[in-house]
Amino acid sequence: MLTKRFLLQQHGTTVRTEMTAGVVSFFTVVYIVAVNASILADAGIPYGAGVIATALAACFGSLLVGLWANSPLVIVPGMGVNALFSYTVVQGMRLPWPEALAAVFVSGLIVSALAFTPLTKQLAATIPDSLKHAIGAGVGLFLAFIGLQKGGIVVPGSSSIVALGDFGSAHTLLTLATLALTLALYVRGVPGNLLIGIAAGTGLAAITGQLDWDGAGTGLSLAAYGSVFGAMSFSGLPYVVFWTAVFSFVLVVLFENIGLIDAQLRLIGQPEKAARSLQAGAVSVAASGVLGTSPTVTAVESAAGISAGGRTGLTAVTAGALFACAVPLGPVMRLIPDSAIAPVLILIGGLMLQGVKDIPFDDLSEWLPAFLIVAGIPFTSSIVDGMGFGFVAFPILKLAAGKRREISLVFAVIAALFVLNFALPFI
Repeated sequence: MLTKRFLLQQHGTTVRTEMTAGVVSFFTVVYIVAVNASILADAGIPYGAGVIATALAACFGSLLVGLWANSPLVIVPGMGVNALFSYTVVQGMRLPWPEALAAVFVSGLIVSALAFTPLTKQLAATIPDSLKHAIGAGVGLFLAFIGLQKGGIVVPGSSSIVALGDFGSAHTLLTLATLALTLALYVRGVPGNLLIGIAAGTGLAAITGQLDWDGAGTGLSLAAYGSVFGAMSFSGLPYVVFWTAVFSFVLVVLFENIGLIDAQLRLIGQPEKAARSLQAGAVSVAASGVLGTSPTVTAVESAAGISAGGRTGLTAVTAGALFACAVPLGPVMRLIPDSAIAPVLILIGGLMLQGVKDIPFDDLSEWLPAFLIVAGIPFTSSIVDGMGFGFVAFPILKLAAGKRREISLVFAVIAALFVLNFALPFI
């Protein structure tokens, strides 16, 4: 039945290979359950509820992309866009988290409407590669900075914006020890290295008496999750700030998904599955708002399952089923300290910075807008504002350099929307 449903023979694979690849994908990316819940907690969503919401969103998204697109990709709440949700939309724009969830839902509907039309292909072709690489790098720096803060490595400075943290504190020392171990595991290519790093960091905290045992529940708090599930509030619908948040989510989710899906499917020669994979991802974003988490995206770690031989949707379905099994582990995950999560943020941030090498530094009209994005995202603590700097600067520099033909009409409209995004708070 599985062979026929997922066309395994046509893809030159087997049930065993696909399910093994699904297990590899799951253990590579399951760290997101704890990390995302920690970031959602900064927005006011209870940690235990965030754990359940994250696991259910990953389960739904992965099952959907596997069954609808027959794609080996895994969909999870995205790193970067979760920072946008908590730190930019909730903390920066002062949008209460129930309204932020409503913004996620509406953005999912908009991205879904776009995904089921040919417009997404035009958008993907319109955005310059230099800016695509810069977005990933800027988000990476932002995540790394958040990790450094969570780990106590940097703190607010008295005479500067930030300063070096207290390296004599147990929390900071545990962060550094866990970071060293996680980096060693990653460099050696140990499967599930990030998950092992989190587990080891939690173990070190327990051994040294730094674990908050009182913070762990004795059982699965469905009541706490009940206060988050379907808790979307549309009271902000008439206000500009709500639609600014929606616009922000649409931009980040759409462009991040387009880039990740295309890149990973081309690795296995299946670009024809990109359209349906994007559609599944878009519907999953709308579901995220209902389930109570930040938007989902295609996981970069899907490459681990692909490397293990995953070629069909059975890989994604296997990973999705395992995410459902992760829900009862919520009480255990509440024990995980920031010193165990911070190293993952720092490492992922560093990995996302690799896109900088593909920016053409021999063309100022390309690299300067890219630089503004890379620097703007962490310095403004806003992914959208950082993107806006580069998207607005790009056409200005192209015009100044006499390269007007390199600016498409669609891109000019997107740049104008970013200008509007900057101007709205002052109108």
